Amino acid sequence: MTESFLVPLDEYLKVGLHIGTKVKTKHMSGFIYKVRPDGLPVLNVEEIDKRLKMVLTLMSKYNSEDILVVCRRENGWKAAKLFAKLTGVKVFAGRYPPGVLTNPQLRDFIETKLLIVTDPWPDKNAINDAKNCGVPIIAFCDTNNEALNVDFIVPCNNKGKKSLALIFWVLSKEYLKMLGKLKDEKDFTYTIDDFTPE
Repeated sequence: MTESFLVPLDEYLKVGLHIGTKVKTKHMSGFIYKVRPDGLPVLNVEEIDKRLKMVLTLMSKYNSEDILVVCRRENGWKAAKLFAKLTGVKVFAGRYPPGVLTNPQLRDFIETKLLIVTDPWPDKNAINDAKNCGVPIIAFCDTNNEALNVDFIVPCNNKGKKSLALIFWVLSKEYLKMLGKLKDEKDFTYTIDDFTPE
């Protein structure tokens, strides 16, 4: 089964992509594989990989400039910005003021057709705007996240800088392949470290 993973299983495990928080919500309970003796839930890595593939399929239905990534969490800024630079998607890294998607009078106004957020809690303003515009919402969710207005959950450790770096590295490489901008995987010379903040 693991042969079909987007990256080798040990890469997922090495960055702690599957390690949750001690808090578990009902929205995330179905993604938990087990709870470690120290009380930390472990997310199902096969499900994470499957859902990343589904995100890529969804992204392939949109032009890159019609996709917006919002990341309030500083651990993900470098990864989200590099993802945007490589793929042509839009990025909003930092505090997202309400109205950016809904108020054309704002200087920061952005039109988008698909929203990806790195954490539904700090990125809730963007989620509310997208919901009001009817824009589909993909969210990276840890075990402690509520996902009330989210259309599609990617279960993962959305707090760790290495975990977020790996997710955006995978999405960058695979999305560029889908766009036909990457003929050979060897042409993608960026490493996970390039997406990881110091």
